[in-house]
Amino acid sequence: MLGACIYVGSLPAAARELERHKSDLVGAQVRWDRVDTVSAGDYNFFYGEENENLRTGFCVHYRMLSAVKRVEFVSGRVSYIVLRGRWCNIIALNVHAPSDEKSDDSKDSFHEELEQIFHHMNIL
Repeated sequence: MLGACIYVGSLPAAARELERHKSDLVGAQVRWDRVDTVSAGDYNFFYGEENENLRTGFCVHYRMLSAVKRVEFVSGRVSYIVLRGRWCNIIALNVHAPSDEKSDDSKDSFHEELEQIFHHMNIL
């Protein structure tokens, strides 16, 4: 899985680049003002809540769409996708961590949120 930052108007170009790399699943950070699922080329882009003008989401190639069980947007900083695997489900997290310039309270809150997610998924 790769990571990408996608801006308004660059969706077709992003889809071409993902196809060039033969990527099936990519965690993305998007900068636009809609909460939606959008298709571009052979990809569906799932993106959710806004956090400081940035949203997390996933780019999924059409050949993997049947494996998508659900996409959850926990907050503007955290999303995850659950894929149906052959023997078990696969969970991919996409997180946008606060930068070093952010307050310690903001970073602590983010880490607490991640810990709650991990406990909810029985990862820890």
